[in-house]
Amino acid sequence: MVVMPDRLPATPEPPGAGLRPHTPLPAYYSDEVEHRRFLRRIFDETASDYDRMDRVLAFGRGRWYRRQALLRAGLAPGMHVVDVGCGTGLLAREALRLTGPAGSLVGVDPSPGMMAQAHLADAGHAELLEGRAERIPRPAASADFLSLGYALRHIDDVDAALVEFKRVLRPGGRVLILEITRPASRAGLALLKAYMHTVVPLLARVVARQHDTALLYRYYWDTIEACIEPAVLLAALERHGFAEVRRHVELGIFTEITARVPLSG
Repeated sequence: MVVMPDRLPATPEPPGAGLRPHTPLPAYYSDEVEHRRFLRRIFDETASDYDRMDRVLAFGRGRWYRRQALLRAGLAPGMHVVDVGCGTGLLAREALRLTGPAGSLVGVDPSPGMMAQAHLADAGHAELLEGRAERIPRPAASADFLSLGYALRHIDDVDAALVEFKRVLRPGGRVLILEITRPASRAGLALLKAYMHTVVPLLARVVARQHDTALLYRYYWDTIEACIEPAVLLAALERHGFAEVRRHVELGIFTEITARVPLSG
């Protein structure tokens, strides 16, 4: 079953004062309230292009990679999953295939437009809820596994989100955070920047059908470039009481951060 109740207030509350995922980007918004409005508008308006662009940019390997990342993080049959920032359901669909008929998934996202493209009805027991990482509309200790796929850069407050992640997970529950991070070498960074600044806008003009899709991917790169270092996120997870905090990197840019809620304490 897929439902999308309106769980957010009409006027969002001011963001907290915790760790920001990246420095402000005044080229796109003037303050954090406008930041939320910008994100909701651009994701709603470009949602129909999102899966198509993902297939092109990932050379058709995105589905395989997501599945492998979930397996490395410990997702198993029968688990109950919360997928935060679920978007069009790219990660959620792979999670449902792995958890099987005994498992379930709740996807949470602030963009109704993105969730409308998820089409999870035939993928298993799934539910979609409008919400944010800092305020997940789920009971405490209700999930075995929580994922955040390429959405860290779009939240307001990392500390508030991690508090929510720990609240929603059961003791022993696992968290997986996927992100694209800056390459360690200058040459790698220059190559990725050139790709995102030249090739991706060209692909967006050819493949996309929505006017603002190219803008979305310009913003996507700018948030990658401005994002906090992975070490900062690892330290934040440990500070909030997560155990077994690890980072795995594929191809120098695809970061998988995993952690577990302790069984006690």
